[in-house]
Amino acid sequence: MKKFLLFSIVILLAGCDNEKDINQFYMPGQFEEQNAVWLGWQGYDPYYPVGADMIEALMPFVQIKIITESDSILEVCKNYLTQRKIDTAKIKFHVIPDNEFWIRDHAAAFIINKNGEMLAVDFEWGTYGYRQWLLEKSNNDVLKADSIFSKSGASKRGSVDSMMAVAENIPIVKTWIVMEGGSIEVNGKGTLILNEPLTLSRNEGASKDSLEKEFKRVLGVTNIIWLQHGLAEDPHIFQTITEQYVGLGTGGHTDEFVKFSDANTILLAWVDESEKDDNPLNRINYNRMNINYQILKDSKNENGEPFNIIKVPLPDLIVQPIKILEAGKWEDLYNVPISAFKENDGWAVGDTAYRVAASSYLNYYVTNGAVLLPTYIKQGSSPDKEERIKKIFAEVFPGRKQIFIDAMTLNWEGGGIHCGTQQQPKLIKEN
Repeated sequence: MKKFLLFSIVILLAGCDNEKDINQFYMPGQFEEQNAVWLGWQGYDPYYPVGADMIEALMPFVQIKIITESDSILEVCKNYLTQRKIDTAKIKFHVIPDNEFWIRDHAAAFIINKNGEMLAVDFEWGTYGYRQWLLEKSNNDVLKADSIFSKSGASKRGSVDSMMAVAENIPIVKTWIVMEGGSIEVNGKGTLILNEPLTLSRNEGASKDSLEKEFKRVLGVTNIIWLQHGLAEDPHIFQTITEQYVGLGTGGHTDEFVKFSDANTILLAWVDESEKDDNPLNRINYNRMNINYQILKDSKNENGEPFNIIKVPLPDLIVQPIKILEAGKWEDLYNVPISAFKENDGWAVGDTAYRVAASSYLNYYVTNGAVLLPTYIKQGSSPDKEERIKKIFAEVFPGRKQIFIDAMTLNWEGGGIHCGTQQQPKLIKEN
């Protein structure tokens, strides 16, 4: 009788644990099956060709949902895609005010459970730390920084994630964490990778402990790895990176330098020893990624097991000589006004600088049956290196079609293919 009673208790407890697992919400890995992919389409002509290339590449593999910021831009989008012979009847369109191309960063993060349910996580929108950058730029002149910030309209995108949830009739989970989606990397089993300096800078005053607890609550993770550096090509907003090299970026989004290709395999951006002295940025990235590699090598997954780490070559440095223009003048994607720099950077109108593109093979998008990758051969990067990339991605994503896209327009503006996408995972029903 005692044995039967103990057996019954064990079965009952196991049933409770199983029910908890079924109802526990979590964020799947991007490499898992998807119901849809969301893309942003904004009224900015230079993005139209690469946006259409992405849509055309994705259509055979996954349902596409596009957000435009107005009805008029929706018509522009449909007309442009129709001219490209893309069947817009197969695309689901939404109009959400203030949406932009970079939907990865301000869109809802979808979480699911194994009971066939989905929620949308609503992170706080921090405008990439733009106000903080303005303070640094103006030597902590609060009135000046706040005046520029209030006129910029940078904070408007904060409601897009919740409006996506409303459009899909999905319940919302709100969190106080300020974070862009381009810096959230999960393996779908309980591990989350974050860039520590970026995460702390976006959440000034918050401790790592409080951040960990909240990430675990809203993303269903149990194991968090804190990396220490992003790529040199991805500086915060607009910066002098080193010497005469300048660039535009996010301050170190993970989708530029580290990705899970499956639950236990991590792809890490890499500069080989033989290339580290080719230019100043290679030296910076060589040192930074070696530190990150050591952290990952010493880390364990949610089950206490080591990761398989694959080093992914960075493309050869892509730079453009530019002239520093008069304050307020933006002539094209490359040349920048003196007003874009911090006051203590030392630049003068007429100076020559070297504009660096935020180029990385890890800013890819993987979906059902395909992986969209950037190509850099036209910009002078090594064809042999791109062949190495093809072999690596064939190994980590076997059976998925590789589609290479020229996304340099996005790279010059601090982003890439992945930044213009947000996956909606497939629902799972296990009971």
